[in-house]
Amino acid sequence: MSFTIPELCPSRLNRCELAVPGSSPKFFEKAAKSDADAIFLDLEDAVAPSDKEQARKNIIEALNDIDWGDKVMSVRINGLDTHYMYRDVVDILENAGERLDLIMIPKVGTAADIYALDMLATQIETAKGRKKKIGFELIIETALGMQNIHEIAAASKRNESFISALLIMQRQPKRAQLQLEVQILCMVF
Repeated sequence: MSFTIPELCPSRLNRCELAVPGSSPKFFEKAAKSDADAIFLDLEDAVAPSDKEQARKNIIEALNDIDWGDKVMSVRINGLDTHYMYRDVVDILENAGERLDLIMIPKVGTAADIYALDMLATQIETAKGRKKKIGFELIIETALGMQNIHEIAAASKRNESFISALLIMQRQPKRAQLQLEVQILCMVF
């Protein structure tokens, strides 16, 4: 037994998480009325580059104006290696109000990735006087992320869950075929 008592993050046991593209606001009301326990509004893969700025505005408006009930609300930002990520985090945290619960972070590779976002989120929360701390959902999509999983898990008290998307290469005669295997991992920190 340890003398250190860990600070526990909020318990959010979700049976179903619904993805909704930020570029398709026509689906927001339908998602709010769904039976899903959690909803993530997507700024990443589901949004074309030319639509990303408007999708960000759509999500901010939806988080402020739609009654999401008791659903856990998350926004999947663009990857840290893109020029979209900074505006995603700053605009969403500065303007989305208190309704947002989590930021979903794709392509996490190192603890430094999480440290950088934690620092940015903390500064925004302090500047805006935000009452509720934002939690993090981490998507591990690379071998680098899997290699650093323990350090990533310990990188922030905001970490609430991992989502693992593993690519498996299968060797086929005369060609390589890429197969995507998605595993949802529930981890409590």
